[in-house]
Amino acid sequence: MVTNEQVRKLMKLIKTEKTLLIAAAKSGMCEKTARKWRNRQKLPDQYRIAHTWKTREDPFADVWSWVEEQLQLNPGLHAKTLFVVLQQMYPGNFQDSQIRTFQRKVKQWRAQKGPAKEVYFAQVYRPGDWSESDFTSMNSLNITIAGCPFNHLLYHFVLPYSNWEDCTLVYSESFESLSIGLQNALWKLGGVPRKHKTDRLSSAVNKLGNPEEFTLRYQALLNHYGLKGHKIQVARPNENGDVEQSHYRLKQAVDQALMLRFSRDFSDIKEYESFIQKIVDQLNIGRKARMREEINALRNLPLSRCEDFRKIKVKVGSSSTIHVLHNTYSIHSRLIGEQIEVRVHACHIEIWYGQKCQEQMPRLRGESKHQINYRHIIDWLVRKPGAFDNYRYRDALFPTSQFRFAYDHLCRNHSQKYAVKEYLKILELAAKENESSVNDVLRILISTGSSISSCDVKELVLTDRMTPAITDVDVKHVDVSIYDELLTLAEVGV
Repeated sequence: MVTNEQVRKLMKLIKTEKTLLIAAAKSGMCEKTARKWRNRQKLPDQYRIAHTWKTREDPFADVWSWVEEQLQLNPGLHAKTLFVVLQQMYPGNFQDSQIRTFQRKVKQWRAQKGPAKEVYFAQVYRPGDWSESDFTSMNSLNITIAGCPFNHLLYHFVLPYSNWEDCTLVYSESFESLSIGLQNALWKLGGVPRKHKTDRLSSAVNKLGNPEEFTLRYQALLNHYGLKGHKIQVARPNENGDVEQSHYRLKQAVDQALMLRFSRDFSDIKEYESFIQKIVDQLNIGRKARMREEINALRNLPLSRCEDFRKIKVKVGSSSTIHVLHNTYSIHSRLIGEQIEVRVHACHIEIWYGQKCQEQMPRLRGESKHQINYRHIIDWLVRKPGAFDNYRYRDALFPTSQFRFAYDHLCRNHSQKYAVKEYLKILELAAKENESSVNDVLRILISTGSSISSCDVKELVLTDRMTPAITDVDVKHVDVSIYDELLTLAEVGV
């Protein structure tokens, strides 16, 4: 059978070759056939008759009206589901081998008579016009910090025209995370686009607990940079498609880089942040041409950044604690009864009093959690040792496992009242001197089976006595010559 390509080749060769015979031979046909197609001036496909007739009887003809009715009532029904129902309604009439025929018939009906499918409209972006952002979880990559699982998110910012992107490591979808991530991206970019698109930001609104306050704060942030905010429709992530696709590409790039690194563990968060930033910078290198167009079209940045933290006025309670965003933090007892200002950042909180930052501590994630620093309350806990046993946050008064072992040792060898007093004196020494030194001394006393008392611990700490390493490992020299002997024995068949 002569193909379209053979005829096309023949028509070209007729113009260059001396005879029809040569052109025909080079086209893979005889001279008589070549003469026929030369005279016809058409391709073989133009002579073929479309196959519109049936070669066998339709096995579903008698039940098809019922199938159509079901598909019209419930467009989401799968062909396999309907086929199983037909087998139950007409036992023995339909075999499992006929399911592919039924599926093709349903597919053709949907294409010809079924409901219209959702249309995705390709968008045209102009330089400096649009920006998009969203949060994405990185937990699937199994990152660890110093051997511990590291659960975190990335705030991902993208310019759809050039695909330039930036990331900020955050821990929750809060307003503070959004604010610091957006501002980091804009100041790194060196300019401001005209519009900014996000999802519905429901997580940030729900965590804030006050939609009106969130709206005002978010609008104030946009106004500071002259951005016009846009939100996609509910359950329509495709409307924020550029950043959604960038999530996939970024995670894939990070995963590949981790494979080449042969480790997913990092010594600290700064090392991990630097690792992520290098990957983002590498991805942006290939976008320089379009980035130049974007930069020329961007508007100027404001004179300064907007505050990326929230200010909360609270009063320190009699238990030397405060409640911030449904979590409890301890504050130094000298501030009991005072009104303080808490500045809530994305990853930490600051305690301000008298226009000075008194302390900074990590921000708790989630709700109904507590962070108690024994240094804040130890002065009065030593004076009230009876409050130790039933203290609500007693577990926070054991900074390390060595302190817990020391307390249990005291309880086993002394009365409960004496053990508590001695332990609190040891804890006070850690607060006023050095927790690490006290921890090392306790480790030595416990490992050697020595008695533990506050006086002994204080004497060892103050004398600054050298402490041995936590573990002394003696690795013996391995004589590799024994492997040569084993190989020799294997060769002789022993």
